[in-house]
Amino acid sequence: MEYNTQREHLDITDYGRLIYKMINYAKTIDDREERSRVAATIVNAMAIVNPKVRDRSDFRRTLWDHLMLMANYELDVDCPYPIHREPNGRAVPRHIFYREGNITYRHYGRALEDMIHAVAEMPESEERTHLTEQIAHTMKRQYLQWNRDSVDDGLIREQLTELSGGKLVLPDSFQFRDSKIYIDAMAAAAAKRESNNKKKKKKKK
Repeated sequence: MEYNTQREHLDITDYGRLIYKMINYAKTIDDREERSRVAATIVNAMAIVNPKVRDRSDFRRTLWDHLMLMANYELDVDCPYPIHREPNGRAVPRHIFYREGNITYRHYGRALEDMIHAVAEMPESEERTHLTEQIAHTMKRQYLQWNRDSVDDGLIREQLTELSGGKLVLPDSFQFRDSKIYIDAMAAAAAKRESNNKKKKKKKK
């Protein structure tokens, strides 16, 4: 059994851990446009989870402010409002206590499996469908990081259903992207990270 005292501290408790899991998942998405779409979906989910925030005239901006705060301002997305950073925001990253236990498929990682479990508990909705599809794309991308020689889209479908306990099933109309698109996107993201690291080293000098 997992107790709240063993879990990561929540800066804003009004939205619950499910929203935090969605945010952590969004951080793993390499494509900025896709990441922005998921962030907008999370904001819509936040409005449903915490309806009292709608009493404010600027509730949409408040939701985006809360999203950025909960993401520790580490979520690079197209925000419709200027990012408002809390004056007493965290300056030093908190120590994260990693949960023990086996991961079903190590190449997907625990964060993605946690996201699958979280989305599986959501009620049927467009947001749930959208997140399920984004998870499927992420699974294929991470599978390709582990084995670039071959990937079976049918296997990804089966493993998504397995990991969700049969609750998440991709429709027959869903189409995975060509493997080369995922591989090219990963290469571009890696090149960008390397470039940013070089720029940071130059600034330190």
